[in-house]
Amino acid sequence: MVSVPVVHHPACRLHDPGQGHPERPERVATVIAALQEPGPGVTVQWSEASLATREQVERVHPAGYLDTLERLVGAGGGALDADTVMSRDSWVAALAAAGVAIAAVERGIERGSAFGATRPPGHHALAARAMGFCLLNNVVVAARHAQRLGRPRVLIVDWDVHHGNGTQALVERDPSIRYVSMHQYPWYPGTGAAEERGVGNVFNVPRPPGLTRETYVRDLLAAVDAALAGWRPDLLLVSAGFDSLAGDPLGGFTLEPGDMAYWTTALRERVAPAPVVGMLEGGYRLDLLAAGARAHVRALAS
Repeated sequence: MVSVPVVHHPACRLHDPGQGHPERPERVATVIAALQEPGPGVTVQWSEASLATREQVERVHPAGYLDTLERLVGAGGGALDADTVMSRDSWVAALAAAGVAIAAVERGIERGSAFGATRPPGHHALAARAMGFCLLNNVVVAARHAQRLGRPRVLIVDWDVHHGNGTQALVERDPSIRYVSMHQYPWYPGTGAAEERGVGNVFNVPRPPGLTRETYVRDLLAAVDAALAGWRPDLLLVSAGFDSLAGDPLGGFTLEPGDMAYWTTALRERVAPAPVVGMLEGGYRLDLLAAGARAHVRALAS
């Protein structure tokens, strides 16, 4: 029997963007329910995170931006853009998601792998701007925490169907972090062209919808291999967006849950002995989200 740490926080369910919004509380509840029974031969070691501190979040986001989010919640919530809304409990949910990301890194370093059930998602969040359902950039908060724990070189692989523009913007001038993203293009948010290279640490794989599964699987791993050429990470963080699965209402990729499992195994082999930590990003059809998360976590445990 093999096991994998999974980190959660109940406050991640409290963020409520409103009726009909695709980034609904049921998403994280579905993931947690799916991981209660990850499958034969695999057990989950559950742990509850603490809320991220202001100090931890301010490694990525300026204090003034965080103050703005707190004030909006104090006024009862409101819209930050056409897609991104804060409700009364969204600030505590955002700190919970960032705390889950931090704790997942700690557990991953201890055990070799881990998964964080982070919600709201984070990879569109810029330093001082919320967008694309995202308030705080969980994966970059996690990367900065890992560097303080003695893991200076961090590779982030993002397979969400949307480009992680926030993640790229936050790391593209920092050679200690490399970022690989495969995403539907052109598509929201309109960034992520192949020629966007940062300081040579950004590896974008823009692809149209409707290609074969094999094409997407191959092209992401080719970009990872390019990122790893002559460079070994001390930690791999996966922005695990399950909206790249075939049938998701917000994307047009053709991937299946088994492809996420294959990627996870292939990534672990490529970066070994570095730990691998997955974090939830997108995924908006609940049955697909459950299947994708289960496949990813099973591969983290194997």
